[in-house]
Amino acid sequence: MAAPIAVAIDAPDIETAARWASEVAPHVSTVKVGLELYLRYGPEVVGTLRGGTKTSVFLDLKLHDIPATVAGAARNVARFKPSILTVHAAGGRDMIAAAVEAAPQTTIAAVTVLTSLDDSALAEIGLAGPAGDAARRLAVLAVEAGARALVCSPHEVASLRAEVGPDVMLITPGVRPAGADRGDQARVATPEEAIAAGADLLVIGRPITRAADPGAAAAKIAAALRRVEAPSA
Repeated sequence: MAAPIAVAIDAPDIETAARWASEVAPHVSTVKVGLELYLRYGPEVVGTLRGGTKTSVFLDLKLHDIPATVAGAARNVARFKPSILTVHAAGGRDMIAAAVEAAPQTTIAAVTVLTSLDDSALAEIGLAGPAGDAARRLAVLAVEAGARALVCSPHEVASLRAEVGPDVMLITPGVRPAGADRGDQARVATPEEAIAAGADLLVIGRPITRAADPGAAAAKIAAALRRVEAPSA
C-alpha cells in the first residue's frame, strides 16, 4: 500500500519531474505540482506527472484572489483532474466557497498558515498569532465554507483535528526526516511525528528529490511510516 506522502516535484524541467514522479510512484500515494513547474509547463503537467501510474496529483497553486477569479481558475484546472487543489484560507469565506463550487470533483484544500512563517513573521504582516491560534481560526472558516482539506504545519495537526473532526483531510508540509536540513521551513516535524499527531498526507520534497536515488529515499520513509501505523492496524 502506498504511503500517505505527497512528494513535492520541484524539478528544473519537465523531464526531470516526470522521472522523479515515476521513481517515487510505487511507494507514495501522491505527487505535488507547485507554482513554478505549473507556470513553466502549464496544466498539461498534471497528466505528464500522473503518467500511467495510479498516483494522485496534488496541484499546489495556493489561489488567492477575488471569488470570481478564483472560481474561474479552479474551473479551468479541474478539467485536468487534479485530486487536490490549494487555495489560501486568508482569501475568505466567499472565495473558498467559490472554488469548491467551481471544482466539485476536486478536493479543495485551504492553506492556513505557511510553514515558513513563525510568530514574529505573522506579527509583521498583521496577522494575530500565535501561529496555532491563527491556523485554528482560518481552519474553522475554511471548513464552514466547504473546504474538505486543510494545509497546516505538523505543530497544528492535533489541535485542528480536535477542532474540525475526523472527516477533513489534514495535509502537512514542513515534514523532514530526523537529521534532514530544515530548509526554509520554520515549523517542522519528522514524518513519524506528523502521522502520530493525526496528519493524513505528508508533503515531503527535498529529502526525497535531492537524494541520489529518489525512489529509494521515498521507500525508506514509507517503510518508517508503516512501522508507526502497524500497532494500530
